[in-house]
Amino acid sequence: MKEAIVKLDLAAAGAATERPISIAIVAMGGQGGGVLTNWIVSLAESQNWVAQSTSVPGVAQRTGTTIYYVEMMPVSDRGQKPILAQMPTPGDVDVVIASEHMEAGRSILRGIVTPDRTTLIASCHRMLSIVEKMAPGEGIADSRAVHDAIGVVARQEIIFDMNNLAVKNGSVISSAMFGSLAASGTLPFDRDAYYDVIRKSGKGVEASIRTFDAAFERTENGEQATDADDSYTEKTATILPECLNDARANALVTRIRRELPLEAHQMAFLGVQKVVEFQDGEYGDEYLDCLRELNMKDAAANGADKGFEFTVTAAKYLANAMVYDDVIRVARLKTRKARRDRIAAEVGLQDGQILNSTEFMHPRMEEVVSSLPVGLANWLIARKGLYRWLDRRINKGRRLKTYSLRGFLPLHMVGSLKGMRRKSLRHQTETTHRTAWLTEATNALSHNYELGVTILTFRRLIKGYSDTHVRGLSKFDKVMTTTKSIAARDDAADWARRLLTSAIKDASGDDLDGTIKTIESFI
Repeated sequence: MKEAIVKLDLAAAGAATERPISIAIVAMGGQGGGVLTNWIVSLAESQNWVAQSTSVPGVAQRTGTTIYYVEMMPVSDRGQKPILAQMPTPGDVDVVIASEHMEAGRSILRGIVTPDRTTLIASCHRMLSIVEKMAPGEGIADSRAVHDAIGVVARQEIIFDMNNLAVKNGSVISSAMFGSLAASGTLPFDRDAYYDVIRKSGKGVEASIRTFDAAFERTENGEQATDADDSYTEKTATILPECLNDARANALVTRIRRELPLEAHQMAFLGVQKVVEFQDGEYGDEYLDCLRELNMKDAAANGADKGFEFTVTAAKYLANAMVYDDVIRVARLKTRKARRDRIAAEVGLQDGQILNSTEFMHPRMEEVVSSLPVGLANWLIARKGLYRWLDRRINKGRRLKTYSLRGFLPLHMVGSLKGMRRKSLRHQTETTHRTAWLTEATNALSHNYELGVTILTFRRLIKGYSDTHVRGLSKFDKVMTTTKSIAARDDAADWARRLLTSAIKDASGDDLDGTIKTIESFI
């Protein structure tokens, strides 16, 4: 056998300088990376090239990126097929296609984008990862670093909002990326060959070709993409309207203008919109009543010299505190038409198609009891045997199909209980906690303005419901208790901010406990 192998004719298929064209595609689940890969392979094979594709899937939908890799070469005159690689090699990739802006950044970090060889084709829109969404505070990664790096590390860059272009043309992002690839000049194939591949796919052909053409023209024109900078521009300031048609809403706007300083108008207007949508106009009045009192204390502490920072901060976090996540709000959000429209847009729902979604829910007896009127809730809690019996029947994982009658009606009924909310045990608990939090902030305000503002921001720790809410409350209590123990120090605000930062970034709580021990060492 060894002798036979030695005598095999292993002559080279071509010159040693021949190399395949290599294309790496990085995409999160559901972004069409597999479709684009199949199109590229079909394109090469239709032109009598040899093509090979491989993929390494991510951990899960939207938490891990799938890397698709394609290598292609013309068929040898002697009919011998090349041996193609299965994974991209840093410094040896001709084209990198990223379906999202941060995926382009991850490609740069992997070293597969190089200034001497690589054409980078990427969409500048963002789809937040699970890690970014689950952060208790501001967990969104800064896209600016990626934006700055792209112009340095790639030989050619084609960057614009391909997702938005695809949506406008009724298709998906894979069609836009395919169009940009065709216009980039990196593959030696005619435009008609791309059309043939799309037509052979047999699905959404007209919309795909329309999107392909739009992306092709957008790329070929050579205009500098302004889309990449859109995500960095500050949000347009909300202007307080002069008058609203609804008398109740107009009365709230008039109160903002009359009772609060100009610096707080924008944030107060956003806050009152949020609390009214959560409950009703009366709740908006309650929000402004509380904010007016906080502003009076701010003014007494010479807040005008500091731009009424305390009032502005309170306008934001007071609204967040009043709009808490209970089962009523969760049920209302899941059955809103706006949510269904958003999901339909994300999955590219076409005419004649039926949309279904499944809610994974695990209610606990605590959530059920907290939604009941205070008297009935306390009565149930006092009867421990009955409470445990009910908990065994309620505390189970469930799957509800949102848009089926059996799933939609229970959710809609729970959401319709909004009128009972202010009589519930949960509302009483939230109000008590909110009052204690604001009291600590105003107490600090009298002797340390900066500390008072910082205590207001502690509300960032509390969000969600069920176990998430419990963990947030635990961190809040730790941060607040430790801050109170050093409130008399001149640097109390600095330490309070360090405590907050530790609590936000550290899911396990180890960093927070370490910061607390440091503070305890010098108390």
